[in-house]
Amino acid sequence: MPTQTETELQAAAFRRLQKHLMEDRTDVQNIDLMNLAGFCRNCLSRWYQEAAAEKGIEMDKTEARELFYGMTMEEWKEKYQTGATPGQQENFTKSFAENVGKE
Repeated sequence: MPTQTETELQAAAFRRLQKHLMEDRTDVQNIDLMNLAGFCRNCLSRWYQEAAAEKGIEMDKTEARELFYGMTMEEWKEKYQTGATPGQQENFTKSFAENVGKE
């Protein structure tokens, strides 16, 4: 497959994942994503930021999150985020250390 076509397909798949998480499944909490899959919306926005840096584009965490979420984190939290249970928080601490802390 030509490189350009592969890149376009990957970009389309990323956009669909983003739409799914940001529009179709706003009920799925970031903590549940992290605990089950080892990544969440914040990870995706961080990877977006890292990809920009590789291209020499400066972008801080806040900018990356706003680009990925399509709104500020405060807006997202107000609209969609619920409180985490002690069990979720305990699992998150482990999952974060295993998946994010090791990078």
